[in-house]
Formats: sequence, structure tokens, C-alpha cells
Amino acid sequence: MSPAQVLQGQRAIVTGGSSGIGAAIAKAFGAAGAKVGVNYASNARDAQLMVEEIRKGGSEAIALGADVSDEAQVKAMFERFVGEYGGVDIVVANAGIQIDASFAQMEVEQFNRVLHVNLTGQFLCAREAVREFRRRGVVDNVSAAAGKLVFMSSVHQEIPWAGHVNYASSKGGVMQLMRSSAQEVAPFGIRANGVAPGAVRTPINRAAWDTAEAYDRLMTLVPYGRIGEPEDIAQAVSWLVSDAADYVTGATLFVDGA
Repeated sequence: MSPAQVLQGQRAIVTGGSSGIGAAIAKAFGAAGAKVGVNYASNARDAQLMVEEIRKGGSEAIALGADVSDEAQVKAMFERFVGEYGGVDIVVANAGIQIDASFAQMEVEQFNRVLHVNLTGQFLCAREAVREFRRRGVVDNVSAAAGKLVFMSSVHQEIPWAGHVNYASSKGGVMQLMRSSAQEVAPFGIRANGVAPGAVRTPINRAAWDTAEAYDRLMTLVPYGRIGEPEDIAQAVSWLVSDAADYVTGATLFVDGA
């Protein structure tokens, strides 16, 4: 099987798949032969454009509207995808938000909303995935694993981030969610890993890179001397869900140029 077909016959859901890192992952999965569910919370137009791009490349795709912090919506999303394609082999829990405020001024609603999307949302999606993986088990000639989970974290699972305590707290939680669930599901042939991006050129952190001055300041923190691109993360995720990484589970892959 050629590198371009490493996910041939597999079915993948990518949350937050309508823009940024999620869109790059969805596109990469389609190019690798997977059938892709492109999840979005509110931007149906961009999700549909990504679906059309994947289809033009020769793979199947559908748009899946759901707020990942809502249990009923997550369950409905999985039911629709499984109903369409008969199962799911890969789930990338990527959807996330930032709502920034200083610690003393942060409202509890701001703290909770970020935790609900970034942490509870990843739990809900991973739980539904594990239920489906365990129901189906390993499928011969599809993948060595019964299922693959990727939790999208951040370098801020390790690095404190003043002014962003809700976001950093959520990513610290994602790290332990991944590690603890990986330990529990590995005996069922399910692999769970995390990817922790550093500075990446996405809309969520535009202020950090969209002027020459801001970019120069950012580069003082990145030894490799360039900002990451969404495609850098997509390539790392594509490797993690392939059989080339079949003995990798419970690990965080930092993709940060450091």
C-alpha cells in the first residue's frame, strides 16, 4: 500500500474540522483514503467546503454539526456517522476554544465554557468512540488496532500560561484524560495518544503572528525559527493513527519546533 493510501478503508471523525488544525487533519485523512466526518459547531459553510474538497480528491466525507460539549449532540453525531459508513476507526478530538481574561477578572462562565469544550468535549467524543471500537473489535485488513484516538492538547499542558488559566487547565486535563484512558482501553486493542502543538498559524492565535513585530517576538520562543503550519500537525496525527505507530499508545507527541 502506498503512503497515500495508508488509511484506505478506514472511517474517521475529526472534531473542529472546519478550520485550522482540524481542517488540515481532515484533508490529510481524505488524501490518505479515509472516509471523513468533518465536525463543526457553527460554521456549516466552511465544513461543507472541506467536505467538497475531500470529495474532489476521491474520498468520501460528510459534515457533522455538533457542539462537542453537549452529550446528546455528540451521541447524535456518532449515530449519524456510523449510520452513514457502518462504523468508525479513528477519532481526533480536536475542537477547542479560548476565552482569555486575567485570573482576577475571569468569570466562572468563562472558565467553565473552556473546560466544557476543551476537556469535557474530548471525553464525550472519546467515550463514544471507545464504545464503538469495543463493539466492533479489530477488523482484518483494515487496521492492526480496534480503534485509534487522538486527543489534541497543547504545549500548555506543561507550560504555564498567565492570562489563560482556563485554557492551560483544560490542556493539563486533556493530558491526564489521554494517559488514563489509554491505559484502560489498550487491552481492547485501542490506541490513545495526544498531540501537543506549539505555535501554529491558525485563526485562534492570529495576534501572535499576523504582524512582523509579533512574529519576531514569537520566534524568540521557537528554536527552530519558524511558526508551525496546520499541515505540520496533520502529518503528525496521520502517522499516529497509521499502523506505522501501532506500538505507540499513551504518548504525547509535541510538535512545537523546540
